[in-house]
This record gives sequence, structure tokens and C-alpha cells, in this order.
Amino acid sequence: MKTTIPVTFQSDGLALKGVLHLPDIEQPPLVIGCHGLLSTGDSPKQIALADRCNDAGIAYFRFDHRGCGASQGVFETDTSLQARCNDLLSALQTIQAMDMTTEKIGVFGSSMGGAVCLAFASVHPVASVITFAALYQSSGIINRPQMDLRFDLTESLSKLHHILIFHGDRDEVVPVSQAKTIYERARFPKKIILQKGGDHRMSDGAHQASFVRDAVRWYVESFGL
Repeated sequence: MKTTIPVTFQSDGLALKGVLHLPDIEQPPLVIGCHGLLSTGDSPKQIALADRCNDAGIAYFRFDHRGCGASQGVFETDTSLQARCNDLLSALQTIQAMDMTTEKIGVFGSSMGGAVCLAFASVHPVASVITFAALYQSSGIINRPQMDLRFDLTESLSKLHHILIFHGDRDEVVPVSQAKTIYERARFPKKIILQKGGDHRMSDGAHQASFVRDAVRWYVESFGL
């Protein structure tokens, strides 16, 4: 039987909230999800992905970054790429300390969460990376000059591997060219899936269904299950 466990953890002195989805097996591999800039860990994509990961024997942890959802923090002043990478590292360390999963780790990120995963996976050993509508450069895309959201991960992309990249070819927020550059610069194994007519929110139900199916397959292969 699948189990969900609410988890509260600390990141830079802030209490963040999340939910750990556990399959009915001992010591499964783990995927941690990072939501978009204005989203939360309760996004339909993450909930659907967590459920299907559990079906495949993979644990999944989704959480609210600082200043979002049920987590502490002020969105406008506490949000930055580095802050969200710190949140991801704190989430990983918290779940690993619970001793319920293996050392095999995967990450998933949507939009800004994708940028977090790109930055994180370039410096931390992870077995698998999946992004949707990710950006590696914020210039011209994130227009919030009052916030510390300027970044360029170009030099980090060549350090990525075991990466599956999803992007809608009609994304109205993050140009599909960002996905193509991530793919071109990353190392093998790598794969890119461009959703025909897909938008930034993955609002097409068929796109979400195929995304969940292909994402779980990628994690299973990366983890050697």
C-alpha cells in the first residue's frame, strides 16, 4: 500500500513543508520535485508523477519552496536561484536522514524548478534529471527587477547527464530554444521531447499523461530498476 507522510524541514532557518510519497517496498530510490516560480508542490504534474513513481517502486518528495504554499518565508525577498538550490539540498538531506530510501537520487523541476535542478545536478551527484519548460538563462524571461532572479547556467550545462528534457513547442513563457540548448550542451545519456502545441503549463491532458509515462520510464532506466 502506498503511504504519504507530511514532512517539515529547515532550510536557512525557515520551516518548509512537503509530502513524501512512499511505495510499498523497502528502501526505494528517491525523486525530489521542484515547482515553478509561482507554483507549489501541489501542482497536478507533481502529484500525478509522484503517484506513478510509487507504482514503479520509486519514492517521491514534493515540497513548497520558501515563500510559497505552506512554507515559511517572504516570496519577494527570500526567492533566488541559490536559495531554492539550498531548499532542494535541505530536502534531500532531510529525506536521507529518515533512512527510508536508497542513495539513488533523481530530481524533477518545472520552469524555475527546472533551473534549480540544472544548477543542483551540475554540482551534486544525482542519478537522473528531468525538466519541463526549464530555463537556463533568466534574462528576458523573468521580469522581476525587484527580486534576485538573474542567472545564467550556460557553463553548467556540460556537466549534466542522464537528463530528459520536456518542453512545449508553443511555450509562451520560456522559448523552446532554451530546451534545445540544454540538450545540445548536456552529455549522454540525454533525450529531448518537444510536445507539439504544448504550452508553459502543460494544460493538455494528453501531454501530461505522456509526460508522466515517459518520465517514470526514464527514472526506472536511470535507476536500473
